[in-house]
Amino acid sequence: MTSHDPLVSTLVSRYKFVCLEVRTPIRPRNPEPVSESASPVLLDAERLDVYRAAVQFQAFAVDVMRQANGTLRDQLDRASASVVLNIAEAAGRRAPKEKAHFYAIARGSATECAAILDIARSRGLGTAAVFHDGRILLVRIVQMLTRLDQGVR
Repeated sequence: MTSHDPLVSTLVSRYKFVCLEVRTPIRPRNPEPVSESASPVLLDAERLDVYRAAVQFQAFAVDVMRQANGTLRDQLDRASASVVLNIAEAAGRRAPKEKAHFYAIARGSATECAAILDIARSRGLGTAAVFHDGRILLVRIVQMLTRLDQGVR
């Protein structure tokens, strides 16, 4: 659109917009690709072992529950994603009470995941060994979240 466009003129006069034309595309300062050997830039959550374990469990849950019915599969998908998301939310907070709140929610979602695995196993949706592996990962996640929650209180 140009400055002679009647719609732009109307919007500018009505809402006091300042219209700027971008004459050149915005380019990153360093357009060279980042090498594989460069250390990655990480967010606070990505530095936590519990976050990485939660992401690993989420991938496990999606894979294991492929043959489950829609309701149980969706519930495990939501609960396992909630663990990851609440850990990230807690890591991004600075106030100890807020951190503890989100770690507690993540821990609750992790225990919900364990219950869903128990239901799936009782319905014969996978082998005992597969569910055992998922349960070991969940116990580890719950233990780490408990320690993180206690550490910020």
